[in-house]
Amino acid sequence: MKKSLDIAVCIVVENLPVPLDRRVWKEACALRDAGYIVSVICPKGKGFTAGHEKIEGIEIYRHYTWEASGALGYFLEYGAALIAELYLTLKVFTRTKFRVLQACNPPDTIFLIALMLKPLGVRFIFDQHDLVPELFEAKFGKRSGPLYRLALLFEACAFRAANTCIATNESFKDIAIARGGKHPDDVFVVRNCPDLKTFRPSPRQARNKFDSRLLVAYVGFMGNQDGLDLLLDSIEHIVKIGERRDTHFLLVGGGTELPKLQNLVAEKRLENFVTFTGQVSHDEVAAYLSQADLGVAPDPKNSMNDNSTMIKIFEYMAFGLPVVLFDLKEGRRTAGQAALYATPNDTQDFAHQITNLLNSRELRDELGSCGRKRIEDKLNWQNETTSLLQAYEAALQYDYALEVPESQ
Repeated sequence: MKKSLDIAVCIVVENLPVPLDRRVWKEACALRDAGYIVSVICPKGKGFTAGHEKIEGIEIYRHYTWEASGALGYFLEYGAALIAELYLTLKVFTRTKFRVLQACNPPDTIFLIALMLKPLGVRFIFDQHDLVPELFEAKFGKRSGPLYRLALLFEACAFRAANTCIATNESFKDIAIARGGKHPDDVFVVRNCPDLKTFRPSPRQARNKFDSRLLVAYVGFMGNQDGLDLLLDSIEHIVKIGERRDTHFLLVGGGTELPKLQNLVAEKRLENFVTFTGQVSHDEVAAYLSQADLGVAPDPKNSMNDNSTMIKIFEYMAFGLPVVLFDLKEGRRTAGQAALYATPNDTQDFAHQITNLLNSRELRDELGSCGRKRIEDKLNWQNETTSLLQAYEAALQYDYALEVPESQ
């Protein structure tokens, strides 16, 4: 399908600033490279405080936000963000007359902006990063109540408003079809795979900076649904029951649970074995993973995590690291034979699987090589860009039909 090189598009994301949100940044760059004029609307964050800047040809507009906790806090956070997003979207539309609005959840409220722009010919792509109803259940421990029903309603409206949908894995696509009522041809799987051109290991040092023989890494957001409390229980078991003193545990990332987790480490007297970095740059993540011996993904089994693909698993595999995770459906689909799987939510078994890898360099090398090969052969961003561009072409299909000259 022939595409004009002057088509403007706008991506709205509320969860993280860009380019810190690597998925959105990779999408924006892929669209730019395909000839689209790309603008991104996102929140401000640490290191990304400019209200507007142009990076590598992509216009980025940022608004103020804060990290909420509790149902009321999220309601206020998302409401304020929606108002800011609406203002910036109209500002960008005035400047570029974009023809596609891509909404990256959570939350599932950005469809309201899309509905306002549809009469102006703007096509809507719903890029579903998270299952918000399942995320609500994971955070608040219940699958009922008015807020849960509201999450289901917003998700249904987002699906209904979308011309095409982007799913992060096959489970998300199944949900878009079954729960969202989308036709399979209108849902495109774009996995959050690493870009091997920019995300690659640096030379390994003879000794890591923590002066330990072995280094275990966790990379990711630290919310109450991410299982860091379970990981700390496993670390305590390894250090105190297993009497292991040659291993350091590096927890990379920020989030609402970070202060609580730091206090928990102090309570467990694990300060000599656990280090938190807080939020760091993508280059720093790469540097840390280059020195690690294995990666862990302690996401507990629930309806959200079982259907979600964790980007940290891709990143560990890209660096040739073996992985330990709980036995989750999409986690196993991603890692395959590159990981050891613990009984879901069993912290002692999780500790046991970590210990198995710590005790065997041969096993670490075998699983790490398997993971790296999976990334090189299939699970890399270069392969995913094709599906992303197909989603845009499908969304714009009606517009292209209008551009076809009448037969003479």
